[in-house]
Amino acid sequence: MSSESGSPQLAVVINEAVQTLREGGLVAFPTETVYGLGADAKNPDAIKKIFTAKGRPSNHPLIVHLAAPDRFDQAQVDWMPVLAPWVRDLSEDALKLIHAFWPGPLTLVFKKDKSVLTELTGGQDTVAIRAPAHPIAQELLRKLKGGVVAPSANRFGKVSPTSAADVRSEFAGLLDLMILDGGDCEVGIESTIIDLSSGTHPILLRPGLITPTEIFAKTGIRVYSPGESNLSEQESSLPRVSGSLRAHYAPRTPLRMYSSGRVLDALSEFPDTKSRVAVAVWDSDSSLGDDGHPSVHFEEVLVPSDSTAFASRLYRTLRDLDQQDWDLILFPEPPSGEEWDGVRDRLQRACFGSGPSSSSHANN
Repeated sequence: MSSESGSPQLAVVINEAVQTLREGGLVAFPTETVYGLGADAKNPDAIKKIFTAKGRPSNHPLIVHLAAPDRFDQAQVDWMPVLAPWVRDLSEDALKLIHAFWPGPLTLVFKKDKSVLTELTGGQDTVAIRAPAHPIAQELLRKLKGGVVAPSANRFGKVSPTSAADVRSEFAGLLDLMILDGGDCEVGIESTIIDLSSGTHPILLRPGLITPTEIFAKTGIRVYSPGESNLSEQESSLPRVSGSLRAHYAPRTPLRMYSSGRVLDALSEFPDTKSRVAVAVWDSDSSLGDDGHPSVHFEEVLVPSDSTAFASRLYRTLRDLDQQDWDLILFPEPPSGEEWDGVRDRLQRACFGSGPSSSSHANN
């Protein structure tokens, strides 16, 4: 179902999607990060359909998506009524983060209200929440007047979808699915996840476009990384969250990263590599040239050397290459710096899970 934002046709399609959700059906919809596979967060049977459709382990929690309040004048926005049915308490830090970054690609983990279904929390006493910024997602949530759980609209462990066509190809023949087409996703990787459930330090559970430095600059709140030594007690009880398994976001084609200028070293780890290798190279670099490996046909694929543009194109590039029957895909290791942490995280998990046996890794 393709529609332009703001058109009368879109209103009809969104009303139909709301009806589908209310009746316990699934709706795929665009967010600014990736496409989500949505179900009514208050309907346990609908939530189970998500786990079945994706092949997702039932202890792997989902994120609840909520509509922003109608008033967008930041000084006037009151998030309390929106969050009250879902979370046990809202700290001052939580409200600062919400006012600074919602709607947007930031997920916050809270102690859950007792009414929140354990089906969506993976049996934990915490709930992950965000308000997506995409206008179609916001309109859908506003008209539903409720929460929607929406993991990425792909089969579990596979490359996340950033277009409606990706969702269609992912579930073709498997699922009678309503898909709201909102064009290509702008951010391109999943949201940053911050744990606020312990009440002591905010902890980064999944990197994304919004970095700890940006959070500190806008709010004065220091976000800790899980490895920091003064968090040892808190560490042992960190909640499980989406995208935290070692194998995830994975193409069927074997995927590896190479360090600068070391393409041939990466190849030598694959003595049985056949002849066709796709090599992603920075658009700021000179070409690889044909040196050094006579039996291999390389094809270069330019990738952006800007972290935001790289993230926006990452899953699109992985999906396209995965459909071209390469024997191996090589990606450059992202530079150091926390603006690259989100894509580095996705690439490491994609490498680990990639290859013909990726479905068995994903269940690991």
